[in-house]
Amino acid sequence: MTLKVYLSGEIHTDWREQIIDGAKGLDVEFSAPVTDHDASDDCGVAILGAEADKFWHDHKGAKLNAIRTRKGIADADVVVVRFGEKYKQWNAAFDAGYAAALGKSLIVLHGPDHQHALKEVDAAALAVAEEPAQVVRILRYVLTGDLS
Repeated sequence: MTLKVYLSGEIHTDWREQIIDGAKGLDVEFSAPVTDHDASDDCGVAILGAEADKFWHDHKGAKLNAIRTRKGIADADVVVVRFGEKYKQWNAAFDAGYAAALGKSLIVLHGPDHQHALKEVDAAALAVAEEPAQVVRILRYVLTGDLS
């Protein structure tokens, strides 16, 4: 059984690479949003033309990024959403809610400092992990039944 996993959320650390590397040998296909921050922010104006107002600049980019995000979440068997320490990731919370609304298996990944702020998001998840290695162990268990 191939498991399709969408890796959403924080883009400032290497958590995605840790999960992908840790899952080598497992039958997993990973997808993710564009993680180049500048490209993600500026894709709308780069493709559709400049905007004088920052709101419309961001609006164009958000809509183009949503095409990829919606497709990735819709096609996924499991959605992993990482909330980082440095920034408030409202988009990550939105992705978690969207995945939950679609009935996707949701794994939330964040440190203990975010437990209270994310209690509703955590309640929608099937697992709440603190480290990427825990996500790898979840994927291994789901695919093989192995607890190592």
